[in-house]
Amino acid sequence: MEPLIGMGVLALMGAAATIAGASEDLESDVGSQSNPNSQVQLAPQMMYPHRIFNKAISGEPPSNALLAAVGGASASVLMSAYSMSVVFAIAVGALIAAGIHGTYATTAYMGRSASQKRFRQPVYLDIVRSHVPVMMGFAYITTFCILVVSYLMTTVLGHPFPLTLLAFIWGITVGAVGSSTGDVHYGAEREFQNVEFGSGLNAANSGNIVRKAECGLRNGIDNSWFCAKFGGPVTGLAFGMTVFLSGWITTIFDPSMGANIGWLSIVAGLAIILILIIGNRRLEVFARNQYGPYKEDEEVTA
Repeated sequence: MEPLIGMGVLALMGAAATIAGASEDLESDVGSQSNPNSQVQLAPQMMYPHRIFNKAISGEPPSNALLAAVGGASASVLMSAYSMSVVFAIAVGALIAAGIHGTYATTAYMGRSASQKRFRQPVYLDIVRSHVPVMMGFAYITTFCILVVSYLMTTVLGHPFPLTLLAFIWGITVGAVGSSTGDVHYGAEREFQNVEFGSGLNAANSGNIVRKAECGLRNGIDNSWFCAKFGGPVTGLAFGMTVFLSGWITTIFDPSMGANIGWLSIVAGLAIILILIIGNRRLEVFARNQYGPYKEDEEVTA
């Protein structure tokens, strides 16, 4: 393949992956399917009933892997058995996955809230009506973009894995990126705004989440509005870089061109990882010196 064509395809894949990462993170914020979800589950048991949608079907990686695999399998069947065009097949496959996701989200929320009746946690039907369509929309965008990435890898870049398997792998990846990157901007910053930044969660504050929003009682859409300003875009950037850089290495240094080129691709990958590690470390040290209770306490002089 011509390098220019490969770079163009990689750019398109990176753009689609960026959108997928952002939508995945925002979907998990609406439904509270992320690391801080444990505090949302614990809140009613600590006598803090709330209006935050709490589904937590599973962790984000397996949940998104299911969505992507269902969408990929549906699209593959539509293209092979019914000769449907690629665009329509991917769109219909993503729609089927979004419908399944909405079903799981509804049953998970209803079941979990009903099981917390003894703690006086109500089941808010208006929350179901307002949140489930939003989560299905974000899930549709995520699945659609992942299927686009997977299809380009199989047809243009010549990846040996089938569409469904690639979609499954990228689904796990986008869920892991959303869980590790996006949640940082959703936990203490949103649920525990009354706690000093960087101080961690004291056991006495477990379940005592912030339940009041800017106007009225807080819900999952309020969380998504907050995270759309930073957490979602950062997650999208992280996943987009993952897809682009992983493909860039083998496009520029194509292992099929010879053993020496293959070794160059390995060296380039290790160099990228080393650069990212050093950059992350420097950024962390800078943040600790500028924010949070990491500074040494100044001596109080009389």
